[in-house]
Amino acid sequence: MNKAIYLTFLTIVCVFVPAGTTNAQSIEEARTLYTEGRFTEAAELAQSLDTLEGYALAANSLAIYSYYMAPDGEKEGSFRRAVELAQKAILLDNSNPEAYLQLAHAMGRLAQVTGTWEALNEGYAGQVRDAIQEALRLAPDMAAAHLSLAAWHAGVVGAAGFMAGLLYDANEEDALAHFERALELAPQEKIVLLEYALGSLALDVDANRAKAHHLLERPNT
Repeated sequence: MNKAIYLTFLTIVCVFVPAGTTNAQSIEEARTLYTEGRFTEAAELAQSLDTLEGYALAANSLAIYSYYMAPDGEKEGSFRRAVELAQKAILLDNSNPEAYLQLAHAMGRLAQVTGTWEALNEGYAGQVRDAIQEALRLAPDMAAAHLSLAAWHAGVVGAAGFMAGLLYDANEEDALAHFERALELAPQEKIVLLEYALGSLALDVDANRAKAHHLLERPNT
């Protein structure tokens, strides 16, 4: 099993979900901290708001901090806290798709530090998929959710090969269909083209090399 591909594609995060209006000034302050790279401060302020939007932003901020900046000994605990924050967002409103995407993101990052076999034993792959699918059920035209599910399918197929369908019901056809739908919904988002290219390579490097190159060179429309 290709550990790097398997773990990487559990971690796609919603990057262009529309902002809400709850506690606008405070949440904007938290977003400013986030864009400045002050992730722990952003997480602290956002979660203190005790709102769905605040917990979702806090989960995302903490997951990014944990992955890129936290000392190795702190990563797992920090990721588990990010999962808890995303779950709090869902408890406040279980009909909000962003909360489920943040849960998928945090859980995917947690899988990276726990390792492949623990991730398999804990069922993280299935839980990530279920969270993304719930986001899509709630918001069928959410580009970020389609992109996340496409990348999930591509990553699992790329890692597990013919076992992907048997173990996780992951397949190339669904990966490509969701990539195409994400591209239809958000044609000007560069992240869609990037993830589509990476997903194509995960499915088959040799067969999709030209396609990936074309996607990366494609101008915004």
